[in-house]
Amino acid sequence: MQVILLQDLYKHGVAGEVVNVSAGFARNYLIPRKMAAQATRSALRQTETIRQNVEARKAQYNNMLNDLARQIDNVELIFGRRAASTGKLFGSVTTQEIADELERETSVDINRRRISQQSLREVGTHHVPVRLGTESAPTLKISIVPADELAEFLAARERGEMVSAEDIMVDGFRYATSADEGEEPAEGDAAADASEEAPAEDEAAAGEMETEAIKE
Repeated sequence: MQVILLQDLYKHGVAGEVVNVSAGFARNYLIPRKMAAQATRSALRQTETIRQNVEARKAQYNNMLNDLARQIDNVELIFGRRAASTGKLFGSVTTQEIADELERETSVDINRRRISQQSLREVGTHHVPVRLGTESAPTLKISIVPADELAEFLAARERGEMVSAEDIMVDGFRYATSADEGEEPAEGDAAADASEEAPAEDEAAAGEMETEAIKE
């Protein structure tokens, strides 16, 4: 039996489409629930109008999703978690926590099931895609830092320092700075080193004088 779908029907078609279904399914289920109408001549003439309305709604919906995708793409969310020295978390950052933090930061409410990522369990920067059904999936930047380093990490960001979650894994959860690498000893340090070497030179000279005295 041919019917015109009045709404989207899973595995059967979209609203406005003419489909073939069993007569019993149509008369006992679809038509009484106004999910479909029998494909009579008069009903078929209305099909084009139904399709146009459906396409307009779909276009509006897709535009909304595209706007959301642009709004959340590359948004960074920062989490502080207890972590071992290896970077493994004592726990995890879940997709629900990501969804909640995203709403707090952007006011965009995304179902956690659209966040295509399992729970995150390591310190570092994670790039997590979000499934919105758009042509290009937006990606969230999830930065996880040890809880006891979170305040320093946020303070560094506020100062404009381009630190990442990976930076604090260097040298026992301490920030790596260019000043620490290849640093030349200060003049005071050099003088101290010289003074430490002086006694050794004096002892060597005294030993030589004792040897000459014995020979004489």
